[in-house]
Amino acid sequence: MKIAIASDDQKTISHHFGRAAGFVIVEIKEGKLISRTYKANSARSEGHGSCDHQAMIGNIKDCKYVISYGMGQKIYDDLEKSNIIPIVTDEMDVDSALDKFLKNNLENRTEKLH
Repeated sequence: MKIAIASDDQKTISHHFGRAAGFVIVEIKEGKLISRTYKANSARSEGHGSCDHQAMIGNIKDCKYVISYGMGQKIYDDLEKSNIIPIVTDEMDVDSALDKFLKNNLENRTEKLH
């Protein structure tokens, strides 16, 4: 299973999915981390305009989950339609969020959607 975590610096979780510089992509097998890479976000929004949702989803199409600190309701819905489970979190640290996810303790804060 692969998980994408929106991040600008590979350490902290990006505040907004559509403006993230890239994604920390982790592969998990039998509850253990087997790989970790970083992939640039080729469809990044540079301002207040809307990003290309299909291109954003294309960045992480092989992931089962995506974790971000914030995102809009529309991209959340589009991710679900593409069989990617979005998780909006209060966690700011990539490793802490991943640890909580693996322990099935990462809360999905959908009230943060805008």
